[in-house]
Amino acid sequence: MPPATSEALTERLTALESRKDEARHGTDPRATERQHAKGKLTAHERIELLLDKGSFSEVEALRRHRATGFGLEAKKPYGDGVVTGWGTVEGRT
Repeated sequence: MPPATSEALTERLTALESRKDEARHGTDPRATERQHAKGKLTAHERIELLLDKGSFSEVEALRRHRATGFGLEAKKPYGDGVVTGWGTVEGRT
């Protein structure tokens, strides 16, 4: 594999950040709006309230399911509806 140029590396990092942002905010902003309309927060919003700022380390945020049938092969959100990770509360893990 040839060494990556700085332009190619920058492009790949931009794509990764875009995917992470999509995983964090979801692909359907209407889903977040519906959650807020019910007086609820998203899972990530609740985690941000619970943990110390910037301490959350998410595990496998970009994982997608491999299920088929019932139309699932067309709908593959990042995280597959699960948020897993660790962080600190008042400095304690």
